Amino acid sequence: MDRFLVAPPPHSGEDPAPPPPPPPPRCSADPQSHASLASQCSLKSEPVLFRRRHRWRRIAVELDGRIDARFRHRESRLLLDSFAEVDRMISASTMNLPPREGVSAIEFDKKGIYFASVTFSGCLTVHDFETLYCSIYGRSCSMPDDSSNYVLHISNKISLNAVRWNPGNQDEIACTSTQSDKVFLFDIGYVSSAPTEILQKGKYKFPTLYSESRKCLTDIAFTSDDKSRIFASGLDGAVYMWDRRSSKTHCLELMGPQESQFNTVKLSIDNRTVFAATKNGTIHVWDLRGGRASAAFQIHNEVEQLSSVKVSTLLGKIASLKEQSNIVSSPILSIDFNPSCSYQLAFHLDDGWSGVLNVNNLSVTHLHCPPPAWLESMDLVSQKQLRKPTWLPTSSIYTVGSSSYDGIYLLDFHPDTSSACHVDYKEEKRGFEENQPAENKLVPLSQRVLSCAAHPLSHTIIAGTQFSSLLMLSQKHEAIRNPES
Repeated sequence: MDRFLVAPPPHSGEDPAPPPPPPPPRCSADPQSHASLASQCSLKSEPVLFRRRHRWRRIAVELDGRIDARFRHRESRLLLDSFAEVDRMISASTMNLPPREGVSAIEFDKKGIYFASVTFSGCLTVHDFETLYCSIYGRSCSMPDDSSNYVLHISNKISLNAVRWNPGNQDEIACTSTQSDKVFLFDIGYVSSAPTEILQKGKYKFPTLYSESRKCLTDIAFTSDDKSRIFASGLDGAVYMWDRRSSKTHCLELMGPQESQFNTVKLSIDNRTVFAATKNGTIHVWDLRGGRASAAFQIHNEVEQLSSVKVSTLLGKIASLKEQSNIVSSPILSIDFNPSCSYQLAFHLDDGWSGVLNVNNLSVTHLHCPPPAWLESMDLVSQKQLRKPTWLPTSSIYTVGSSSYDGIYLLDFHPDTSSACHVDYKEEKRGFEENQPAENKLVPLSQRVLSCAAHPLSHTIIAGTQFSSLLMLSQKHEAIRNPES
């Protein structure tokens, strides 16, 4: 390279002039030749820009045979833009349900064949998802207004607040009521309004002085590896476990502080840890393998609490949030694990906030604060009492009904700082295409949403509303153009 930097000697006139240098090559694969070409060109024109081509990501995924998390996160932007409410809906008037009671909970079975819904008025309904889907998108497009569109329809005298499918038994459903301290089990193979089995509390290990309203159960959780064990959270400060192989009364109590009132309970992916959230905004954790006490391995019905965290305290550690908001303790309405990321525990608060707790280090990593509705009035007490969110399968999109508007939020809770909801997300990275996050989106709906559930194999969402209607949200049947292409 030194010979290109030293000036040649002047021409003396005796020797013949050296021939002009050969023209530079028109193209070359060597980046150094491009640099020398640009230095030798003396034309007064705009410099040639060699733009870097992006890899064909979709082709690369097909060739590699695997879908990494970053590719799925980039494509989730198109998924969020494709959601819309289907025009058809199942109304309470078509099933002779009391109006304005509200759908308190919805749950799909493990295979996605059926989904069950319960209402505050005490109605349990099981629908065949394929029949309902075909009635909407089929050629006839018939309205789902006859009894053939649901498998089971039961009216109870007490309000129902939770419903869960037994993952080990495709035909069994469990329900709880805020007016009872029992777990009701139904078999959809029997056309009967009476439950096939009732689990009740046995003798209390610790004496309680609570009223009857504090002795009711609020949520249910099945173990995925054993169809006989059931957990239920109670307002009396305990989480109860039943082993149906031995008795119909509970065999284990996971005790919290005396003032605790548990709203929801969830098991970890490996079924070894129990998480329960309270009305005072605290998440309690128990390790069924014994926790910190070695005596727990010797006495199987003694499980000490592993840890507990207050969500408002964790939010106060986020400097950017503490500067902008006045953080107060709020009841936790729901918790749920991300099916595609085992350490992400999503929580939903009574004030409409949603976030993610990293159970490995017990820190809040994601947070979504919906804008306040200054012109909206909270006309229903029930919508403040219960809102059941859900995760979309094979993605990190969290779906929750809006507490202020007629719609549903699709939140990007991807476990990385590229997520728009991540507490460490940097706005200046937004300009790079590789780091473009999926924008949080509010999908407008025709009614206020109280609960929702996602199909385990597709991205179809069933939303329960304040008027006891079931709305179906799915991807629009049209091509979506990328504005950057």
